[in-house]
Amino acid sequence: MSASARRLAGILLVVLPTVAFGGTSILSLLISDPAYAANPLRQDLWRAGHAHAGILLMLSLIVLLYVDQLALGPRARWFASHAVPLSAILLPAAFFLSVLSPDATEPNALINLAYVGAVVLAAGLLTVGIGLLRGRGEQAATGSEPGPGAGSRVG
Repeated sequence: MSASARRLAGILLVVLPTVAFGGTSILSLLISDPAYAANPLRQDLWRAGHAHAGILLMLSLIVLLYVDQLALGPRARWFASHAVPLSAILLPAAFFLSVLSPDATEPNALINLAYVGAVVLAAGLLTVGIGLLRGRGEQAATGSEPGPGAGSRVG
C-alpha cells in the first residue's frame, strides 16, 4: 500500500469511532428526547445518515486496498482514492443537516448534498472499477509491461 493510501486509511480508521459515537447519540435521543421520538422524518434521515457514514467509511477502506493496483494516471488515482471518503461526508451531512430542527416536517435545501454525494460516489466507484478492469494488477504481479495494443494510461 502506498504511503498516501496508508495515511488516508489511518485517518479513516481514526474517524470511524465517531460513527459509533453517533449511533450512541441517536439511541440516547430515542430514549430521552420526546421531540426526537415524535418526529419520524428526523428519525429516518438521521438513521440514514448514520448508516451511510458507517458503510461508506468501510467501503473507503476497501477501495484503498485497490488503489495501488489501478491502471490509471496519478490524477484519476487520486480521485479514485478520495471520492468514496468524500461521499462518506456529503451523504450523511445531507441527511443530518437537512433536518436539524426538532420540529422539521420536510428537509431543507441541504438535502441536495445527497445528490452531489451520490454522483461523487458513483464516479469514484466507476473510476476504481475501470482502473481494475484495465489490468495493471496483472502487470505488476508478473513484472511485465503491457504488450502491443494495450490501452494507454488515463488521467
